[in-house]
Formats: sequence, structure tokens, C-alpha cells
Amino acid sequence: MAMRRRTTTKIQVSDDRGVFMISVAAELADMHPQTLRMYETRGLITPQRSPKGTRLYSQEDVDRLRRIQEMTAELGMNLAGVERVFELEDQLERMTRRMRALEREADKLRAHMKSELERLRRENRAEIVKYTAGALVPAKDLKRFQIPIQRAG
Repeated sequence: MAMRRRTTTKIQVSDDRGVFMISVAAELADMHPQTLRMYETRGLITPQRSPKGTRLYSQEDVDRLRRIQEMTAELGMNLAGVERVFELEDQLERMTRRMRALEREADKLRAHMKSELERLRRENRAEIVKYTAGALVPAKDLKRFQIPIQRAG
């Protein structure tokens, strides 16, 4: 008798892909399916839909349901408070993305200014004089410091 080899196939599914039906998602989140429907009505969760209209929950959805459970059961928040927390988190995420974009833009501008300043220094090396405190000569003493200046053209 030949030995059968058992093989295991591991499938990697994106966290945002809807793969769980409502009963499975409810069990994973330790909630009643009706609670998930209520959260969907309130806009706290937005499951994907199959072509036939079946709710499909992703791992991200299940994690969000667990967070809602934690906020309501452990922290004593009501659903309006949970909604506000999610709104503020979304706002913070948008602002963080905007800040990072502005920082990247500032870095580009800083690099451009530095290269432009270096270009100007090279072009005008003979005309730029570094100023040091106390290096100015009073006007009455200028006759002693006659420096010939040659202008182009």
C-alpha cells in the first residue's frame, strides 16, 4: 500500500479583502451578527458585498469590530463616542499624510535653494565678500583704502 503524502497550501489574503461571511466575522469579533448589522447602519463598519449582495468582512473589518468592542465594553464608551474616535483618527491620518507631503516638498525646496545658492556663489565669487563684524571702514577713512574696481563691458 502506497503512503499518501499530505500537502498543505498556504493562501495569503490581503487584510482589506472581504472573505468572511457575517456569521464568521461575528464569531471572530465575539459579537452577535445583528450587532454587526447595526454597526453597518451607523456607518462604523462598511463590509464589502458579493455579487449577490452577501456581506463580506475583511480582517481589517474584524479588527475594527474588536476595537469597537474594546471601546464600548472595556472603556465604557457609547457608539457616538466610538464614531467620534474614528472620525478623529481619520482626521489625524489625513493630517499626518499632508504633513509628510509638505515635509517632502520642503526638503525638495531646501535642496533646490542650496544648489541655487551654490550656483550663484560660483558665478559671482569675485563680487561676494563675506561680512565679519567690525570689518566696515568708516567713510572718513575711505581715502586710505582706494581699491580699483573693474567693471565688465
